[in-house]
Amino acid sequence: MRALAEIREDRMGAKTALLAFTDGDIRPALLGATRSERAETEALVRQVHPGYAVAPAEDGTLWDSVYPPDDVTYATVLAGAELFCDRRLVFDLPSELPEHLLKAGAGRRIIMHGMHSVVDWLAFAVWEDGVLVRSLSLSPDGGIEENIGEPYDFELPYWAGERPVEPVPGWPDEGPYPLPFHPLELGEDALRALFGFVLEGVSAPDDIDTEAVHLYGFQVTDPSGREQAEREAMYAEALRTMEPPRMFQMGPDGTMQEVSFDSL
Repeated sequence: MRALAEIREDRMGAKTALLAFTDGDIRPALLGATRSERAETEALVRQVHPGYAVAPAEDGTLWDSVYPPDDVTYATVLAGAELFCDRRLVFDLPSELPEHLLKAGAGRRIIMHGMHSVVDWLAFAVWEDGVLVRSLSLSPDGGIEENIGEPYDFELPYWAGERPVEPVPGWPDEGPYPLPFHPLELGEDALRALFGFVLEGVSAPDDIDTEAVHLYGFQVTDPSGREQAEREAMYAEALRTMEPPRMFQMGPDGTMQEVSFDSL
């Protein structure tokens, strides 16, 4: 599912790949964020990616670096929190978080948030002192892949049926959305509740100023080349099985009609 998302990837919409180790609520750490030391931050990156080659890369901010390219990690060390932006640290099934990451966050809160707008995928999870207390992963194609623990308050309106997905006017033969709510809508509420900001929608007065949170950038690669080769094979398989693109335009009757490239 995530491989297909990368193949289809556009430059719009909401995408995240966040993992944090915190002493509690991460908001105070992000609100008081100052630039950490690169050497200290690099040491943490090496801890979460043992055995990988780590080299400096261009820095970023929490505004523009929440979903880095392949083999890139953005990170910062704050008072009471460490934050990483890295696709490899977010999992389709959050419960599969590797043991070395659980050890890195031992005795603290671990927060994960992953979201991809191309395939409407959302996953988030919270561990308290090594115990997984909440995990949710879902998409319209895969359904609810993981649902562990009691929903948080911000989830309740979604599960109660108060946030259904309304049909898009004009699309022919559009069936009901396969989930009771849109994962990206819940994803934004989860992002605000767990990390203190949103990517889309109206910011609240007390949201984190993400442009003010500096992140160091690192090129992080598997020196054996195995990970890169497996990723390329996964992308190639996703391309092989992907259906050909389809194009639609509004017809005279106000509905969306499929058209060919030749007719444009």
